[in-house]
Amino acid sequence: MINTTNILFVCVENAGRNQMAEAFFKKYAPKKFNAISAGTIPSSQLNSLSVKVMKEIEINLDDKQPKLLSTNMIENSFKTINMGCLDKESCPSLFVKDTLDWNISDPKEKSIDEVRKIHDKIKTEVMNLIESLEEYN
Repeated sequence: MINTTNILFVCVENAGRNQMAEAFFKKYAPKKFNAISAGTIPSSQLNSLSVKVMKEIEINLDDKQPKLLSTNMIENSFKTINMGCLDKESCPSLFVKDTLDWNISDPKEKSIDEVRKIHDKIKTEVMNLIESLEEYN
């Protein structure tokens, strides 16, 4: 069995940013690592523009569903990435030890061009994260 190390991407709704981050991480990271995304108040469905911009680069999110963040997910993660929520009530992971905060805008109610820019920033951050994890390969 492959030894995996969990990387957890969190935001409030788990409908856009962290779903994109999880997908990029799964595509580009070494198989030793396992990406998970979750939210404190999950939406009923993914943001349609987030799904669309990922399809433009041949990453399919159609089968993904928002998931509820659990204490178990946090405790069993090597790294927790906060995508940009800023208050303790909606995003308690912000106050978890060793959480990285990427401060990425929520794609909700943004134009397709704005979502593409968010997508590009997420990809850059994920690639930087993967590079920083090379010592664990």
